[in-house]
This record gives sequence, structure tokens and C-alpha cells, in this order.
Amino acid sequence: MSAVAAAARALVGVRFRLHGRDPATGLDCVGVVAAALAGAGAGAGAQVTVPQGYAMRTGDADRVAMLIARAGLVRVERMAAGDVVLVRSGPGQLHLGVWTGDGLVHADAHLRRVVERPGAVAWPVVGVFRWGGGGAGATASAVAPPSPSSD
Repeated sequence: MSAVAAAARALVGVRFRLHGRDPATGLDCVGVVAAALAGAGAGAGAQVTVPQGYAMRTGDADRVAMLIARAGLVRVERMAAGDVVLVRSGPGQLHLGVWTGDGLVHADAHLRRVVERPGAVAWPVVGVFRWGGGGAGATASAVAPPSPSSD
């Protein structure tokens, strides 16, 4: 298992808190991704930029992909353990999680905690991103906008 996936799994059970960025006080989906990357040592020597004041409810996947790219992740074609997954969890609603290879670790607002949902990703996948690129399927350093068929 990748270090990012293991760090994400270590967050399971942390309480949900909107705009939460600290596992001690609660996390939202962006907080889960940031904490998993930090826990895995991603960005050693560089700061992982965590968006503040974002609006995932706008459903603007291009804008969210741009924020993900600014945080240092690269869009990839094939999902692997430790990848950050951007999904459309409802009409006009985007959500982030970390793929473990067995399921998706994410902040569940309804259950009010971080959980791992086993099996295939339950929502339409808008994009898959990897820290530092590298590996099979990585593109250049920019994040391409999602294709219309991914909505």
C-alpha cells in the first residue's frame, strides 16, 4: 500500500468538520487529502498548498482541478493506491477522497466522520490526481480539464 493510502486510512474515525484542516478538531474532504499527503511526507521540502475558502458546491470541476494542480498534484489516467479522486457526489457537488486500492477514504458529512467506503468508487469520477506525477499514466505538469463525458 502507498504511504498516502496508509496515511489516509489512519484518519478513519476522525470527526467531520466543514473546512476542517486539523485531525485533532475535524476534517472535511480537502482536509482529509491534505492530512494524508502530509502524513505520507508528500511535499517534503515543499509546502502542500491547501485551498481556503473554496466552494466545492459550485460543481465547477475545472476550477477544482486548477486548485488541485496548484497544490502540486498531477492528473493521471489510471487510479492507483494513494491517488486523490475528484468525484461528482451530487448535482452541483464535488467531493475528494483518497483511493486505497480497496476503497475510498473520505470525509462523510452524513456519518460525521472520516470513513473508508469499500469497493468501487460510488460516484462518477471527474478526475484522478497523484502527488508529484511520476508513474504510469502521468501527464505533463498541468491538469487538463475533465472531459464532458465524465460529468
